[in-house]
Amino acid sequence: MPMLDKVVIANRGEIALRILRACRELGIRTVAVYSTADRDLKHVKLADEAVCIGPAPSSESYLNMPRIISAAEVTDAQGIHPGYGFLSENADFAERVEKSGFIFIGPTPASIRLMGDKVSAKNMMKKAGIPTVPGSDGALPLDDAAVVKIARQVGYPIIIKAAGGGGGRGMRVVHTEAALIGALGMTRTEAKAAFNNDTVYMEKFLEHPRHVEFQVLADSFGNAVHLGTRDCSMQRRHQKVIEEAPAPGIPQKLIDKVGERCAEACRTIGYRGAGTFEFLYEKEQFFFIEMNTRVQVEHPVTEMITGIDIVKEQLRIASGEKLGYRQKDVAFRGHAFEARINAEDPTNFRPSPGRINSWHAPGGPGVRVDSHVYNGYTVPPNYDSLIGKIITHGHTRDIAAARMRGALEETVVEGIKTNVPLHRDLFDDANFLRGGTDIHYLEKKLGMK
Repeated sequence: MPMLDKVVIANRGEIALRILRACRELGIRTVAVYSTADRDLKHVKLADEAVCIGPAPSSESYLNMPRIISAAEVTDAQGIHPGYGFLSENADFAERVEKSGFIFIGPTPASIRLMGDKVSAKNMMKKAGIPTVPGSDGALPLDDAAVVKIARQVGYPIIIKAAGGGGGRGMRVVHTEAALIGALGMTRTEAKAAFNNDTVYMEKFLEHPRHVEFQVLADSFGNAVHLGTRDCSMQRRHQKVIEEAPAPGIPQKLIDKVGERCAEACRTIGYRGAGTFEFLYEKEQFFFIEMNTRVQVEHPVTEMITGIDIVKEQLRIASGEKLGYRQKDVAFRGHAFEARINAEDPTNFRPSPGRINSWHAPGGPGVRVDSHVYNGYTVPPNYDSLIGKIITHGHTRDIAAARMRGALEETVVEGIKTNVPLHRDLFDDANFLRGGTDIHYLEKKLGMK
């Protein structure tokens, strides 16, 4: 099968521009779809074709499946790349894309459904020999007394999670038996409203874990590799702020062992494309929590240490190509950090949309900036506040961190507020610079706990 000829980019912002650039390198023509609020986005101006798919609300544009598929039809595109967020992990969308005669640049609908349900994903990982967090064996029963019994067996504190959850929503920590049933009801209600699925499950709440993930790539011929680890522990309200690769201070033998099990799990379920296995890591033990069946916001740090372009690999795999390398061919060089730059107040984290009067991106050796903004661009209030990512790479972790400090000092964004001051503070934080801070560190630092 030849390389895809034309692709619809079913997303916006920096990831849409990232996909466009990968398509250009592969000689693939692009179709940008956009809402009325996004007509001035950089990738809309640069795409070979552009189609307006509706007004600003996501429900009427970027989440509107018929309009996105219609855009592919009227432009004679072959494939649809969903990026991350929006419809990227929606199995129904993937299915409708394929039934309409187009290629979904991602996993099969069956894989998305399997891994999108946290209970079925956890059971699948157990079968694959991947360690999971102690907890309920599947969905929690409706009988309150049975739930209390399970919680006693697991041991407090526990965390109740929505089976269809993600993005930090649909989860609640419970420290005492007295609070259990109330928290259970609230989580079920929230899960039903957010995901139209009130199934919940229970896990032991680990006190000081790190968030460590494995990037995987798999083709349609049973070949799969892992691209090492990322540490995403610097979080606020389950939202990642800084990521790095590789995760520091973890024994290489353990990484090799768990990484190969992730790759083998991909082969077992017939997974294709890019994916990420997310774990909690504590006391030299990995505990699987979920798999993301899409490209991640933080994919650049893995690209920097492996030299593998993950988005181009997605496009190649969707075009029917085999992976061009085996696990032993994947080499890791140096260290990389990513700082997510958000349009938000750095003290109270409220969104700060508006016109960017001045934008100056940093540069220099080992510095990469993935951003869709420019001087005069207006950040709309309708979407996620991410306006760019600063990525730095160095031969050592210390060099990568030093380059990030320099890059943050060079960064200029005027007209709106951003979280650049928070990043500058964190890259001067002695505990973070030592490596290995847990997922609660940032919230404690900010006085949130």
